[in-house]
This record gives sequence, C-alpha cells and structure tokens, in this order.
Amino acid sequence: MNETASKNIMEEINRVVIKIGSALLVDEKSGKIRSDWLSSVAEDVAKLKKEGKDVILVSSGSIALGRKILGLNMAKKLVENQAAAAIGQIELASTFREKLAKHDIAVAQVLLTYSNTENRDQYLNARGTINRLLKLGVVPVINENDTVATDEVRFGDNDRLAARVSSMCSADLLFLLSDIDGLFSKDPRANKDAKFIPVVEKITPEIEDMAGEPISTGFGSGGMITKIAAAQIAMTGGCHMVISNGTLMNPITEYLSTKKGTWFNASTTPMVAKKKWIAGALSPVGNLIIDDGAEKALRNGKSLLPAGVVKVEGEFVRGDTVKILNQSGQEIARGLMAYTSEDAEKILGSKSSEIENILGYGGREELIHRSDMVMS
Repeated sequence: MNETASKNIMEEINRVVIKIGSALLVDEKSGKIRSDWLSSVAEDVAKLKKEGKDVILVSSGSIALGRKILGLNMAKKLVENQAAAAIGQIELASTFREKLAKHDIAVAQVLLTYSNTENRDQYLNARGTINRLLKLGVVPVINENDTVATDEVRFGDNDRLAARVSSMCSADLLFLLSDIDGLFSKDPRANKDAKFIPVVEKITPEIEDMAGEPISTGFGSGGMITKIAAAQIAMTGGCHMVISNGTLMNPITEYLSTKKGTWFNASTTPMVAKKKWIAGALSPVGNLIIDDGAEKALRNGKSLLPAGVVKVEGEFVRGDTVKILNQSGQEIARGLMAYTSEDAEKILGSKSSEIENILGYGGREELIHRSDMVMS
C-alpha cells in the first residue's frame, strides 16, 4: 500500500486506539507526567472525535507514577509495583480526566488483565462496557490491572494489551506511539545503514528479525519486538496499525499530516475477521430453533430476538457459539449467545421488553446480535 492509499483509508477509519507508553508519558528524571505533551495528545483526541471517530486510549504509567509518589526507585519487585500501581492509577486517571475535560470529553477508567481477554464471559463484559462507553461519547482509558496481575498472567507490555483491545472492540486503526519514526531494517541508533520500512503487508520472519531483542530501559519496556507481536494480533483482527514517533507534540495530528511512520496493513476488516472466527474457529455447543418470521428477519440482516425462538437445545453459557436452525432443521446461521441456555429457555418466545421482568435483570434485547452472527 502506498502513501496515497494510506491517506484515503483514513477516511474509512471509524474507531481508533492510541497506545501511550510510560517512557512517553512520564519524565524519567522528575517522575512526573509530561503535562504539556499530554495536553497535545488530548487535542489530538478531541480533533478525532470532532471528525466522528471513536477513540480508546491504552496507557502505561501507573507504576512509574506510584513509585515516584512513594519515593521508591524503579525496580521489578512485584508486590511493590502492585502497591505503586494502586496509587499511580488515581494520579493517571485524574490527569487524563483533567486534560480531556478541557475539550468537554468525559473519561472512564477500565482496568484489564490477561485473563479478562481469555475468559469468554469476562471478554464479552469488557467489550460490552467499552462499546457502551463509546456510544455515550466517553473516551475509555485502559491499562493493565497491575494491582492484581501476576508475572505469569500479565501482558508484560501495553503494546500487546492495546492490540488485544483493538481486536476486542473491532477497532479500525491502532496507533503505537514510539520514540523513533517506525520500523527499520536494523536499530537506527546503532546502524547508520538502517533502512526505514514505510509499509508492512504481512508479518514475515524477515520482519520479526528486524525487531531485534526486547528491551527494558527507564520507565519503558518491550521495544520493537513487542510492537511487531502487537501488529500480528491487530492485523489478524482486521485492524491496521501504525508505529510513529510519539515524542513530538500532537503526535497523532503530526502523523496524519506527514504520514511519517510504519503502516501495518490489515488485509481484511474487523467485522470480516470476526465473522470468519465465528464461522470457522469456534465449535457450536447448542442449537436455537427459530420460526419463519425470525428466519426472514435474519436473512434481511436483523438480530435474533427471543420472540422468534421456539426451542433451545443443548447447554451453553454466555459467549458460546450456537447453531441457528429453521423449523426444517436447516442451519441458516451461527453466532455468539448473549444468554445462558437456562435463561434463553425462560425468555424464548417473549418480547425483548419482557426480559427484565422474566429474568430479574435487564440483559441485552437480542439473543444474538447481528454483529456476533454469521449466515450460512
């Protein structure tokens, strides 16, 4: 993909994730947030939102900020870092709220662990919360939940966390802000002959070799190797990714103006990637038998409502994949359930407005939303 193509594709971007690392956010000498720089990022976020785009921020920095407040030097002691994160998260969240409030933008804090993205029910809850916040015009600020994550289950770097969030929320573009302009054939700080790589169409062994070894310096960790790992996750989920220089003021506006960065081109869209995953990667564990009216609605692109279901077969939990069969037994679709089999049994044939009275809680209106369904 050439530069002109990348400019054109920005017009099709609806949802953006911006990852901010500790080394960019926190001044290494003072241990404090780089206030002016973060104000410029807030300006970038406001500009994107004025263009009608959803924005999600994935930020590091809680441990670095907390250790400064506690008067602790940076170290790898898990229990100290967890305590520092508990303090630093408050500082981090309040600063983001202050910066974005100047643009009349509300902010929400969402803390995730690796297990939240692996457990299907927790994954759906997190995705539902973030999507609802975006619909309300809020900017979610996401970080790894360092206070409870352990060495064995933590993401280890927020590059991969940002990529997971991008896939979870069907983002179109992930910005990884770095301290260099993008991907080079070698480390440009040690090799004068290093060549800049403007576009990556596929993660190959050659691309992985360019990433070098993981690093951990100052407040930052990971290096280019974690960004390449993030690119693999994002691209598989149908999300484009950019590595660009985040040390500049207004780094997002700067990239969109100059296109100076490495663009990782996803070969598909988030929705197509999700549909392929539902269709081929997950084994159905139950069936929903639907009436003729519901079948017609599904073929017209509608979601599956309880009123159109006549029978529930099998045992399943929220987030499991089920087959959707017509009354002749023909599979017409499959999708991810918003309810357990027990609750689905209780509300089948009912109107969506009756769900809360029947179950005692207000769940989703649909048994399966159209974005979680693929037609046969």
